[in-house]
Amino acid sequence: MLNRIALIIAVFLIVLVALTFGEAIVHQALAWFSYLTGIVFHNFADLYYAAHDYVLRHSGKILIALALTVPISYWLIKNRDSELGRRYSPRKIAIVLAIFLGWLGAHRFYLGQIGWGIVYLIILYVFPPLVVALALIDAARYLFMTDEDFIVPVVRR
Repeated sequence: MLNRIALIIAVFLIVLVALTFGEAIVHQALAWFSYLTGIVFHNFADLYYAAHDYVLRHSGKILIALALTVPISYWLIKNRDSELGRRYSPRKIAIVLAIFLGWLGAHRFYLGQIGWGIVYLIILYVFPPLVVALALIDAARYLFMTDEDFIVPVVRR
């Protein structure tokens, strides 16, 4: 159940980031990088106000991202356990998540490593450039592994 929730959150964040950076990718990417490296949150109130400001300014994007998240998440959850016609591997999905959302620990949450995902979030709060480097290192590790070496524990209920 927790894996499905993490997957839904990851899909929502991917869609939201795609919508946000789609307008002016260079301007937004530079502003985002500056935001991550230039602002230190002194307490959780600063984080709350930043998120509140984003929600107020981009409520339309959030609604569109939610509307797109529901069918995409349903499709992923429905087809995740299907072995027929399988054209993807968990390793490839983990690589993509590590490259694009590794700074949030999305690849660790996807692989069921909840503790490591939380560690990535803590490192993001303390020193964002380090978590970006760690995510890219994970992506490189996964890239050079074979599917047989990349064993993902599957929890079935």
